[in-house]
Amino acid sequence: MMLSHNARLRAVALAGAFLAFAASGVGAQTAASPLPPTNQEIFAPLPLPAPSRIRTASGEPGPDYWQQRADYRIKVALEPESHRIRGSEVILYTNNSPDALDELWIQLEQNLFRPGSRGSFVNSGTRWRGAFEGGGIELSRVEVVQGGKTRRPKYSIDDTRMRIDLDEPIPPKGGKIEIRIDWTFVVPEYGADRLGRFQSVDGWVYELAQWYPRMYVYDDVRGWNPMPYIGQGEFYLEYGDFDVEITVPRDYIVVATGELQNPQEVLTATQRQRLERARRSAETIHIVAPDEVGRPDSRPRGSGPLTWRFRASNVRDFAWAASRAFIWDAASWDGILVMSAYPREGLGTPEQPGWEMSTQYVRQSLAHYSEMWVRYPYPVAINVAGIVGGMEYPMIVFCSVNARGQALFGVTDHEFGHTWFPMLVGNDERRHAWMDEGLNTLLNHYSNLAYYGAGAQRVRATSPDYIVERMLEPTHDQPIMTYADHLRRDGLGFLAYRKPGFGLILLREVVLGPERFDAAFKEYIRRWANKHPQPADFFRTIEDVSGEDLSWFWRGWFYSTALLDQAADSVTTREGATVVHLSNREGLVMPVTLEVEYAGGATERHRLPVEIWLHADSYALELPGGREVVRVTVDPDRKLPDVRRENDTWRKAVVP
Repeated sequence: MMLSHNARLRAVALAGAFLAFAASGVGAQTAASPLPPTNQEIFAPLPLPAPSRIRTASGEPGPDYWQQRADYRIKVALEPESHRIRGSEVILYTNNSPDALDELWIQLEQNLFRPGSRGSFVNSGTRWRGAFEGGGIELSRVEVVQGGKTRRPKYSIDDTRMRIDLDEPIPPKGGKIEIRIDWTFVVPEYGADRLGRFQSVDGWVYELAQWYPRMYVYDDVRGWNPMPYIGQGEFYLEYGDFDVEITVPRDYIVVATGELQNPQEVLTATQRQRLERARRSAETIHIVAPDEVGRPDSRPRGSGPLTWRFRASNVRDFAWAASRAFIWDAASWDGILVMSAYPREGLGTPEQPGWEMSTQYVRQSLAHYSEMWVRYPYPVAINVAGIVGGMEYPMIVFCSVNARGQALFGVTDHEFGHTWFPMLVGNDERRHAWMDEGLNTLLNHYSNLAYYGAGAQRVRATSPDYIVERMLEPTHDQPIMTYADHLRRDGLGFLAYRKPGFGLILLREVVLGPERFDAAFKEYIRRWANKHPQPADFFRTIEDVSGEDLSWFWRGWFYSTALLDQAADSVTTREGATVVHLSNREGLVMPVTLEVEYAGGATERHRLPVEIWLHADSYALELPGGREVVRVTVDPDRKLPDVRRENDTWRKAVVP
């Protein structure tokens, strides 16, 4: 016999209760007569980590909250003839933890592309084509400076991770160490959806990310987090300041995280004037126009390479792009410099707009997110066209050069939505992909609707019909809470992006209502800006601000693969009243919106709380007055992911 999901849940719960009961010494006769099953296990408090003075029961950082800091000074040169990067960096690492640290863990993500890497086995045959001959990072110097003494420490490299053993531990609560590393690597053609290069008609376009050795996170939850970089899971990073010098051939344009510090050295007088105009203009202004690409007079006079200097404060990462093929345009939104850099392959047509619209797309996204949620936190915003389909970094994103129209707006909007998650709210993407991708999908849903209205194509993936279609597939057997690298590749888009995003739309529109949800969501951003939240911090904050125990919602939607099936079973009469009989036939529970139609055509709606399912999977709603009911429909607006629409409506039989 097939058990429903509810029945399976109850069987497990009752078995556990029976064992605990028997172990307590109570007589066998009592233990053999369990009470009738209920849905108590669905509504039970969600077991979360014990609160503390670091992470409180309300979901707020506590008075003892701490996190580490990593500040970077980097000099890097691009050698296009060999596609090689050569860099030298100084990391100032501050140990704010209560622990003395006698080791450091450094991320060497370029080793993903070394033949024989872990990721090359996991991802063989995927679009990024695995490792390549000559791939991986080469280190020529590793030094640490402590107490004014420079040492060459013992270190070991395992795949994408480097461990440095220290002669002296870093003292707790403010101790510092300086790490100096020199390195080089060849830029892969397609770098695991994150970075790469492609040959434009006007020259190579380089997009650089995961390009410098950087600190792993040491936190209060797990200590060091040295998870290997396999390719699918993204990143967990410390915050800090970046001072970066990028040396490229003279005819190259560079865009990067942060603000350009030396425009007088790397731009012509005309380009500097255009950039100043763009800072005050809502209209797009070309800094380098299409007909200026490759012209000698589009670059400062002289010979030899140029060094571009950028500075960014309190960010978790730094990325950049460079090419002689870049068309470069800019505008302003509310004092923020908005820019796009793209080769001529990115230009579109009046029927299908291309990258000439990018800067206005970015302005639209920044305006929407800033007005609906929390203001964009950085001084610049840059969109780059290249081989990377879509990837986000502080102040700069990479989007496909081939994207057009709604597809270009959609990917641009998505990548800039990541400004809030995980750039501002710095969650652990490697483990909890839904905490940035899912939350960002919620943002994107409303942004696309605001821009395109009913014609928004991207919102189909956050529609109930699409969600039901995917939930009924055999591959829907992993919960949202599964670690990113453990998700099947064909399940990543659904379980990290669309299912959690749709769940939060449900929470906003069906469970809490926009007013309560928006207040809680904004407070979560405020509490955890530039910090490292865990899932429990998100769950607790939403409950704390909304005043609602949502254990049933988190358990069903995030921790299980249960389905939803609400049904209108029948209508009866008793003692002058009409009774509507409802049932919940699968494992998920949700509030019920019920539309009742009476003889004569009058209709009314009833909103029933989720607690109607607390004691049973059936519920009888009494309608006073005894009027004749001809139709009853649950979820009349089809907002819920109900897997069997055929039982949503009951109709009175027509007697011939």
